[in-house]
Amino acid sequence: MHSVSTIDQLLAVLRPDSSPALIWYGPDGERVELSGRVLDNWVAKTANLLSEELDAEPGTVIRLAMPPHWRSVVWALAGWQTGATLTVDAAGDDGTEPDVVVSNDVDQLGDGPAYQVAVAEGALALGWPGALPEGVLDYAAEVRSYGDVFMGMGSAENSATALEYEGGSLTFDALLHREPASRNLLIPTKSDWFTTLTEAVATWLGGGTVVLCHQSVHDTAKLVANERITEQL
Repeated sequence: MHSVSTIDQLLAVLRPDSSPALIWYGPDGERVELSGRVLDNWVAKTANLLSEELDAEPGTVIRLAMPPHWRSVVWALAGWQTGATLTVDAAGDDGTEPDVVVSNDVDQLGDGPAYQVAVAEGALALGWPGALPEGVLDYAAEVRSYGDVFMGMGSAENSATALEYEGGSLTFDALLHREPASRNLLIPTKSDWFTTLTEAVATWLGGGTVVLCHQSVHDTAKLVANERITEQL
């Protein structure tokens, strides 16, 4: 069980752990397993991309316009590592203009002043499958060139907003002071972002594993047995 007060401290909990922290079951039969160390590595690379290429810093607003997926969870953690606010509302619903828009659907990116990032979801994708509009950054093609350790300033104030979601908002303090839960937790991707992220944080604080399962995966009984799931949402 762990107690943390910053995103950096949460990632420090994950960093030395070689056991699974995040597992993804996708619609094409893929299974992606990230240990705590590997998850931290992906987060650091993404946070460095955000900081160096997209000018992210405390106060930046990142609109995450895609469903729960191992890569979008990485984006959430990376945004928080830079000190940014994550919004998962539809564009403009809360009156906040994003500085960065991230999506697996180019139709969600728009053509405004915000930086635009396309995220290929394929387990082995090394880039976006096809041409992208001018000015749209190809996440899968670019992220590997960034450092494995986050070199930016990072951490926002604990009272700053970490997450804006339909119906409310959550500060970094409220996000991180979850009751640690030692469990292997199965989260279906139909779950909302608030539930997905807060329950994931609680699970990692308890030293457990988060398993994200696409709604098209039907043999969940086998999955539950194989991953030793102890709790399902």
